Amino acid sequence: MLQARRLFRPWFVSCLLCLVYVFIIILNNKGNPMALVTIGTRFSEHIPAEQDGTEGYDGQFNYFIARDPSTASQFLDVPAYRFQRILFPMLGRVLALGQPDLIPWAFLLINLVSLAVGTALLEKLLVSFGVSRWYAFTYGLTLGIFGSVRLSLSEPLAYGLVIGGILLAREKRWLWAAVVLALAALAKETTLIFVGAYGLYLLTQRDIKNALLLGMIAVVPFAMWQLILRSTLGEMGIGSGGAMATSFEIIPFAGVARIWTDTPAEARGTILLILGPMLLIFVLIPTIWALWAGIKAVQRGKWSAETSLLLVNAAVMLFVPFSTYREPIGILRFIVGLQIAVILFAAQNKRFRVLRNSTLWIVTVFFVLTLVTS
Repeated sequence: MLQARRLFRPWFVSCLLCLVYVFIIILNNKGNPMALVTIGTRFSEHIPAEQDGTEGYDGQFNYFIARDPSTASQFLDVPAYRFQRILFPMLGRVLALGQPDLIPWAFLLINLVSLAVGTALLEKLLVSFGVSRWYAFTYGLTLGIFGSVRLSLSEPLAYGLVIGGILLAREKRWLWAAVVLALAALAKETTLIFVGAYGLYLLTQRDIKNALLLGMIAVVPFAMWQLILRSTLGEMGIGSGGAMATSFEIIPFAGVARIWTDTPAEARGTILLILGPMLLIFVLIPTIWALWAGIKAVQRGKWSAETSLLLVNAAVMLFVPFSTYREPIGILRFIVGLQIAVILFAAQNKRFRVLRNSTLWIVTVFFVLTLVTS
C-alpha cells in the first residue's frame, strides 16, 4: 500500500496515461509503431502536395536522421534546421542499434523516460518551494510534453534536461547545470532561452565567473555544431522553423496580428473562432501576465533566478514568428518554456491563484487527439 502511494504521483500518472494513449494509437494502426512517427509521402516519397502528397509531421524528420544520417538530408524540409536537433535522433539510433524497425520504439522509450524524469524533477522543485507537487501536471499533462511523446518529438528530452539544469542551478552546481543545458540545446535550440535567462541573472548578481562558465559550456558546443552544419550542409540550422516558416518578428505580437492580416478574408471567421480563443487563453494572457509580474518583481527588488526565467521566456513570446503562432500544435510546443517559468515563479512567490490557473494548460493535451490522429 505504501509503495502504491509513492507511485501515485504526477510523474507516474502522466507516464502511465501517456503509455496507454500511445499503445491505443499503435493498436488502432494494426500494431505498427510507425504511427507515432507520422510520416508523410511528401518527404518520404517526394510526392508534391499538388499531387496529393501528405505532409506528415515533424517526428518523421527525427526518424529519417536516426535511420541513416548520411542520406537523411534528401528527406528533410530544411536539413540544417532539422539536423541541429541532433541529440534525440542520435540517441534513438544508438538505442535501436541502427535497426530502422526499432527506432519508433526507441523514441517512445526515450520520451517516456524523459516525461517521467522531467515531471519528477519538477515535483522536487515544487516541494522545495513549499507547494503541492501536483502542479507538475501543468507540465507533464500538456500538449508540448505529453503530446510530443506521441509525435516522436524532442521536447520531452529537451525540457526534461532543462528542468534538470534548473535543479542543479538552484543548488549552485553551475558546472553541471551548464553541461545539462548544453545537452538540452543539442536536443532543441529554443532551450537556449534558459541559458540566456540564467546568464542575465548571474550578471545581475555580479557573478561573472559562473556567467562565463555557463556561456562557454552551454553555448560553445551548440555553436560548434552549427559550424559543422554549415560546412557539411551549406548553412547553419538557426532559424524560425522548417518549410514555409516565417522569420522572427520585430514588432511585439506582430506574429499574432498577421494571423488576421495574412489570412484570406473568407477564412478569417473560422480562424478567429478556432485559433483565437486558444491563443488568448493559453498563450497571450499567460505571456502578458508573466511580463507584468516579472517587471513588478524587479521594481520591488525581488530579482531572482525564477524572475529572470519568467521575464526572458515571456519577452521571447513577443517576437515569435507568424508561422508558429498560426499553427496550434507549433505554438503549444513553443510555450513549454513559458509554462515551466510561470510554474516556478508562482511556486517561489506562493502565488497559489496563478498555480491553480496554470492547470488550464492541461486542456491543451486534447489538441493532439483532434489535430493529429493518424
